[in-house]
Amino acid sequence: MTTRQRPMKSHPVTVHAPARADRLAWQLAAGILALAALIVFSSAPAFAQTNQQQQQTDTYQEGEIVKEAGDFFGAVSKGLADAINTVFERYGEPNAYIKGEEASGAFVLGLRYGQGELVMKNGTRERVYWQGPSAGWDFGGNAVKVFTLIYNLPNGETIYQRFPGVEGSAYLVGGIGINYQQRDDIVLAPMRSGVGLRLGASVGYLKYTKTREWLPF
Repeated sequence: MTTRQRPMKSHPVTVHAPARADRLAWQLAAGILALAALIVFSSAPAFAQTNQQQQQTDTYQEGEIVKEAGDFFGAVSKGLADAINTVFERYGEPNAYIKGEEASGAFVLGLRYGQGELVMKNGTRERVYWQGPSAGWDFGGNAVKVFTLIYNLPNGETIYQRFPGVEGSAYLVGGIGINYQQRDDIVLAPMRSGVGLRLGASVGYLKYTKTREWLPF
């Protein structure tokens, strides 16, 4: 007697776990990429704004200088504002200034001696002295306050050198005497109140030093 075996039924096998894991991995990767993109693009405007603010703080705006010079001279007059505007129109925004006092005297040949404080926009402060000869049509003597705008000064130490006067650059604007000094890219624009006959002293140089030197040469 032969026993007939009942054929076994085959059932299709579907593997769900690996496919589901693949989907989860892709979803996780997509989520990470989306988060990274969000962080990058959201931080870009903030970085640009911070960079722009840093650039804006590298130099003094005209209103800042008017206030600082006004406090130094005792008042903000129209003449002072006009003098500052004249320098700004020529050279733009400075990144430093010196406020101090100066005594000078001349009979054709003259001498200047001064002292003050260098203040940079980045917060650097240095004590500074200056002395130097002048020559030209220049008679008289005075003692005045001096507020000097400085352009392209890389650091506080760079101020300690000789700065020749720019010939023919003496101006009188609203009672404020202005003349320019320059070495390489660094430009100084001293503004003096009550200069009188000393305005002619634009030929020569000033030597800026860390300590007082009585020999101006």
